Amino acid sequence: MRPFRLACLLLCLAAPALAAGSQNLVNEMAVRVLNKSTPEVCAERDNVELDFVSPELRHMEIKAAHPAFIGMIVTDRWAPDFSACNIPHGEGFLPRKTFYESPTLWLTGLTDPDFWRPANVPVRVGDHVEPGFNYIQLWMLFRERAEEILVMYPSDGNWRIRPLPFGDLRWTAYGSSFQIGPLEVQDGPGGPRPIVAIKDIMFDPAKKAFTLNFIRGGSATVTLKQVDQDHIALDVDYSGAMPENLPFAALRSMYTAEGNSDVARIAWREKNGKGWKESPVLDFPGAFVTEVWAGRLTPSRHNLSAPDMIFSHFQP
Repeated sequence: MRPFRLACLLLCLAAPALAAGSQNLVNEMAVRVLNKSTPEVCAERDNVELDFVSPELRHMEIKAAHPAFIGMIVTDRWAPDFSACNIPHGEGFLPRKTFYESPTLWLTGLTDPDFWRPANVPVRVGDHVEPGFNYIQLWMLFRERAEEILVMYPSDGNWRIRPLPFGDLRWTAYGSSFQIGPLEVQDGPGGPRPIVAIKDIMFDPAKKAFTLNFIRGGSATVTLKQVDQDHIALDVDYSGAMPENLPFAALRSMYTAEGNSDVARIAWREKNGKGWKESPVLDFPGAFVTEVWAGRLTPSRHNLSAPDMIFSHFQP
């Protein structure tokens, strides 16, 4: 085996520990993670779902980090794969509106008439209020151009984040999504879907923070903590416990096979555990965790450069 391939293999095998990093283990808090993932053949349907539950939690960190094999990527793949799907799809262009702009930061919004939920969540920046978008995109200045690092879906509470492009790459893919707030299930196209019902959103450009007020009560503030060519990290602070002990967050992704997935494996740490535990995503039994990593150890045909996701720094 060539030295380069051997080094890449060792790096991939060490991915959970390297991606998740280390944190202060003193007084760390464990939360319950439920695995509601199901088998699926359609690569464009989110069949991976991890729900996070704790009535005591008030803070966490969500991080997206480039996969361990990012340095091996020469040509990326990001085209959707509807080959085994029976869901409608289109390629229509949606007009984009910029509703906040500074020399280094932009917020844009899009409205999709075909989105499964209406665009009726007001978004406030200072004194300016937009009546509603299906998508909100956060851009920052990088390499003398605007780079999209975050997209949020006010209509159903989904988020996606990605680091700045690695090395000389001009672009990397979004992958898994997540939801922040009291998670509930509503009927949608193709069956029940998890959502977070948001009353309104406020963005503070100085703090780079989104404040979400939930229809079920309470709020959360999501702050852009750090972003670079390795990872992007969000701090999440909750005003209180979730109503009816609903999950406070969820990870959503897709898996059809090891080579066609956005998430294929899970690694997690338990409180006072002696080491990491690992499992294929569909076999993950659920656990009380202090940190969880969800990603891939081998390249996939689907969203090749999509980041790994890490949930950690749970605090009361």
